[in-house]
Amino acid sequence: MNVDISLVFFGLLVFAAHLFASMYNRKKIPDVLLLILIGLLVGPVLHLAKTENMGVGGPVFVAITLVVILFEGGTSLSIKVMRSAWKSTMNLTVFCFFLSMVLAACVGMAFGMDLLGGLTLGAILGGTSSAVVIPLVRILDMGEESRTVLVLESAATDVLCIVFTLSFLHAMEMGTVQVGSIVGNILSSFVLAGLLGFAGALVWSRLLTRIRKLQNSIFTTPAFVFVIYGIANILGYSGAIASLVFGITMANIDTIKNRFLIKVMGGPGHQLNKTEMVFFGEIVFLLKTFFFVYIGISIEFHDWRSILAGLVITFVLFFGRVLAARFFSPKTAGPFDKTIISMMVPKGLAAAVLAELPLAAGVTGGLFIKNVTYSVILFSISFVSLMILLVDKSRFVRHAFERMLGCSTDSADSIFMHDVARYGDKDEDSSDDDDEVLYERSPYIFLQKHREAQKPPKETAPEKPKEGEGEQQA
Repeated sequence: MNVDISLVFFGLLVFAAHLFASMYNRKKIPDVLLLILIGLLVGPVLHLAKTENMGVGGPVFVAITLVVILFEGGTSLSIKVMRSAWKSTMNLTVFCFFLSMVLAACVGMAFGMDLLGGLTLGAILGGTSSAVVIPLVRILDMGEESRTVLVLESAATDVLCIVFTLSFLHAMEMGTVQVGSIVGNILSSFVLAGLLGFAGALVWSRLLTRIRKLQNSIFTTPAFVFVIYGIANILGYSGAIASLVFGITMANIDTIKNRFLIKVMGGPGHQLNKTEMVFFGEIVFLLKTFFFVYIGISIEFHDWRSILAGLVITFVLFFGRVLAARFFSPKTAGPFDKTIISMMVPKGLAAAVLAELPLAAGVTGGLFIKNVTYSVILFSISFVSLMILLVDKSRFVRHAFERMLGCSTDSADSIFMHDVARYGDKDEDSSDDDDEVLYERSPYIFLQKHREAQKPPKETAPEKPKEGEGEQQA
């Protein structure tokens, strides 16, 4: 594919992505799935592009996508909601990760892998993808706590996947599994990366007003997030957690009332403004578009054994997820929220990157692990996209999910019914208010509305009687 054709393809892809997003909002046809299909067509089917053609640009693109999506996703999270959701997040995250790791390991061993090889595969596939979960839950009209739990889970499981995968690879080299080392790595990755992201946000919130005076400075905030992410990874911590905490802190900087922190910052911090939030949303849209096409290009179909293993793992992980959603969903989650939580098994960025490590380390079965992982990425994203579509379109499928989750059936709990309740029933030709609707769904407005809801109602002073009224009543 030469340069001119590549430019035409990229331009048409952006237009197609907007068309797919519109189809998702109106017809509930998943844009994620359509983008992956384009990647499959360009890559494995027609062989017009390969991931090897990108050289070092591929991993860099993957890292940039992860950083920006996590940061922008963090800006839509409220500290008050996180305080109430952290227990639900921990319960769901820990149970789902270890259950998924064990189930995937069992399937891997059924296909001839040894114990450590199977556990390595399970660790790679134990989490959920931030790049898939965050854009999806933002479009779906879920409860605020349920949405927060899924976003936090997607970031936290990335860390668990990385730590456990590296630990199992190290165990293959050493011949033993060191439990203390694994626990220590997890704690350091979470705590120290979070502190780095928090400190970086405090510094940047004070510099933001000065930076805005510079010409063409709107991209400086993502650039600073890149710095934080890179430093965290260089120090051996989780750049993903650091980026997420940075975004959360920047969005909630006005809630910091601690005198010591305010003194360290040199005064109250400054939030991101509306223009910056809209700009970051545009960046996420473009990166998400190219990322899912990149995933489609990366899939390989020459190993049918790994494809079958990937298909089996996807279904096994889904049934394990249903069990987790039934018992570990937030208490505030209704039937619709539990249904969405039960189908959130997509794999993406972290799995794609970690799948390369066993092969690079010369581990026996490393190629099989890579091929199975890429198959699960394809099947899991396709499965989530199609299930969301079926839950919205089919009352039978929706009620089947509700029965599996132990919920009372409610025909109103669908994506379409939620959209009607909030935005009104729009026909195909009514596109005048599309921009306003999408803006209302942006993380900036999402957080602003939450803050307004948290404010106590203003007390209205009693009206003063007009002159003469008191005398007449007397």
